[in-house]
Amino acid sequence: VVAVGVLAFGLSLNVVACGPQGGGADHPGGEASHALVGQQAPDFAFDSGNGKGKFSLKGTAGKVVLVDFWATWCEPCKKSFPKLQDLNVKYKSQGLVIVGISQDEDKDGISEFGKTYGADFNLGWDKGKDIAKKWSPPNMPSSFLIDKKGVVRQVHLGFRDGDEDKLEKEIKALL
Repeated sequence: VVAVGVLAFGLSLNVVACGPQGGGADHPGGEASHALVGQQAPDFAFDSGNGKGKFSLKGTAGKVVLVDFWATWCEPCKKSFPKLQDLNVKYKSQGLVIVGISQDEDKDGISEFGKTYGADFNLGWDKGKDIAKKWSPPNMPSSFLIDKKGVVRQVHLGFRDGDEDKLEKEIKALL
């Protein structure tokens, strides 16, 4: 009975945040302290995995950016993508840029995942985890909100229904 309870508890955590990535998820499904908060966001660039062309963080200067680390195997990512797309549609014209960075072992499935879960924002593959090494996302998904000056202002770990409301308030405050 104890083993079943532990298993059920472990499975419920995976619905909120998928596995550690370079550290523990001490705040799954919510706001977190992170070394990058208050710091200049590390630059990165990639060729989009969903037909959007080349993307560079440097090219978003003067805009509010949400950088989302995700993976195709991550159950909470499947719930977060439609919510991120809703925010993308609502605030893109006001200067919001959303970018998803896949932490998958290979790039197969990135485009299909984006189509399946409605992502019309740039999706890239972090080949060799070079971007993650600079950003240290503790789990999947991990979302970093960056202000117009390129400074990381918020970090959200995991995803639960309703998290998009808090994200929206933070985005509106930065726009």
